[in-house]
Amino acid sequence: MALRKFIIERDIPQVGSLERAQLSGAAAKSNEALRQLGPDIQWVESYVASDKTFCVYLAKDEAVIRKHAEISGFPATTITEIRKMIDPTTERPE
Repeated sequence: MALRKFIIERDIPQVGSLERAQLSGAAAKSNEALRQLGPDIQWVESYVASDKTFCVYLAKDEAVIRKHAEISGFPATTITEIRKMIDPTTERPE
């Protein structure tokens, strides 16, 4: 079964002020939850803003993302499935 791509918005007050060591600890906590859940979910990357993160995940479905949030303790405020991607190279003369 192919994994689908999701963006998870997580409301985490003052996350943008965390030090590198604190972010490293958060990544370790997330990775432990991923190990528990197995191959149905993969963390691709996260973007840290002032009071939230935007995380890109590959997952079987939204339920496994919610389970990861429950195990890790990081909220999944909004989960959005990504249907398609475009970038500057998408424009092609016809």
